[in-house]
Amino acid sequence: MISTIKKISFAIAFSAASFAFAQNYSAHSHNDYEQKVPFWYALGSGAKSIEVDVFLVNNELFVSHEQKNIQKERTFDQLYLKSIEKALDVGIIKDQPVQILIDLKTDGEPTLKKIVAEISKYPKITAQKNISFVISGNHPKPQKFTSYPDFIKFDYQSLENLTPQQWEKVGLLSLNFKAYSVWNGKGGLTENDLPKVTEVIKKAKSFGKPFRFWAIPDGKTSWEFFAHAGVDFINTDHPKECADYLNKLDQRTFKNTLYSEVYQPKFLYENKNVPVKNVILLIGDGNGLSQISSSVLANKGQLTLIQLKNIGLIKTTATDNFTTDSAAGATAFATGKKTKNRFIGVDSDGKPIPNMTEVLYENGFNTGIITTDEIVGATPSAFYAHQKDRGMEKEIAQDLTKSKLTFFAAGGKSKVSGLNHFKLANNANEVGESKAEKVAYYLSDNGVPQVLKGRGNLLAETVENGLKFLNSKKKPFFMMVEAAQIDSGGHSNNVGTIVTEGIDFDRAITKAIQFADENAGTLVVITADHETGGFSIPHGDMKSSTIEGDFTTDDHSATLIPVFSYGSGSENFTGVYENNEIFHKILKSLKLQ
Repeated sequence: MISTIKKISFAIAFSAASFAFAQNYSAHSHNDYEQKVPFWYALGSGAKSIEVDVFLVNNELFVSHEQKNIQKERTFDQLYLKSIEKALDVGIIKDQPVQILIDLKTDGEPTLKKIVAEISKYPKITAQKNISFVISGNHPKPQKFTSYPDFIKFDYQSLENLTPQQWEKVGLLSLNFKAYSVWNGKGGLTENDLPKVTEVIKKAKSFGKPFRFWAIPDGKTSWEFFAHAGVDFINTDHPKECADYLNKLDQRTFKNTLYSEVYQPKFLYENKNVPVKNVILLIGDGNGLSQISSSVLANKGQLTLIQLKNIGLIKTTATDNFTTDSAAGATAFATGKKTKNRFIGVDSDGKPIPNMTEVLYENGFNTGIITTDEIVGATPSAFYAHQKDRGMEKEIAQDLTKSKLTFFAAGGKSKVSGLNHFKLANNANEVGESKAEKVAYYLSDNGVPQVLKGRGNLLAETVENGLKFLNSKKKPFFMMVEAAQIDSGGHSNNVGTIVTEGIDFDRAITKAIQFADENAGTLVVITADHETGGFSIPHGDMKSSTIEGDFTTDDHSATLIPVFSYGSGSENFTGVYENNEIFHKILKSLKLQ
């Protein structure tokens, strides 16, 4: 047992820290004695309530689900009281609340008398105001509640009122969920059951005591419902999984207040044989289907993006890895060749390959890049640089000075020098009004702030003005736009970042679609280099623009990625294909391949 305590002491210390952030709900370890490590596993998992079934046999308190399965070494004293004392001695239990719910399985008053006697042997425990013993099962009637010591409270299982003195002895109010619904925990409660359940919770909470249902479904959908419905202790046979879920539920739930005004595309030029002369490639870094879905659902069910009709899917694997990174993914888009992770603009042998801006420059195009990353970031650099590692920022910055770009807007000014042939713009409007041959606009000296940290509408404004600048040259152009920080939200498992950066991306997409409607021969392609976070959206509420997200990783995943296309040549981008085909399809649309 001591070795087990040492193994999980770090987990316990970590979970104890989480108690500093007060929550109204917590895991209740149902039938805790059936866990492989009773008490310690639940405590280490962060459960604040632990349930013990107790039998009084031959003047000894045994812990078991049924009397026939009693084992002589599994006593209430050994498994729980001594464990609580040890946790106090080593400082694992400090100020965090711990409730021991004792379900009396034998005759109530004799069993409770023995429990009081056993607990009384541990004055260190009874002196702790944050440790409570709540008696359930065959406990005495409420009229006798007040005859027991202060450290004994009771689990009241009725909605009938009590006297004030009796309520003082109630530590928990519990009811049988099956008396109100037969819900299995999948989907949601029926329209008949939901008001019954919510009303009984409201009634129970009106007494000012912590509330618990027993016999509830045991899974994430159930945990989420009861937590948000106001249930204080969530019954579970999986205390770690439940506590992990509940402890991060607020963190993983985001109520959106940023909206993208949806634009209705005119579909003037699709399938009309209008020659393509301009290409706008928009990349939402890390923007998988679930990320897109979260932005749609948080934006009142619509985005400009999902008005588009031509949709495909791409496979994103790198040549050396099942799951791509941004360097290999962007290089596939920019060069038409798959490569290794971390490689920028070079093939799998490390040899430079012509990228989109170089190929199109040779064919009379102007080219531009806009990103909410630094200009030396993996995605933008794949469109102008050739290096064997994305971390070679000095060398990548040198490649920028030799690039064929006409325009770029990005963060990372402090990492670039030698660009005297670019006219520096101080804001997005200066980009749009500029008559210079080449323009650079730095969004920041280093990293670009996220939308949640005050970036505002900068991406869409820069896209609008970047298109205005390139269009003023009276030459065909290619512009790559990266919404870089959807990926940041995936890596940090931050739902709010994913949602707001995705909605902000849609505002930029809107500018591109509007430009395509106003300028015949413009092809718009919208995709992502990969998905980040293994993101899913199990719960939410469209009326309040609330999204609950969940994650399987803090890295990229290999899921297929949507491709949306609009305007002249957009029919070439439907179907399922490899990510490097984006390059070839663009050149095919331009009649250059």
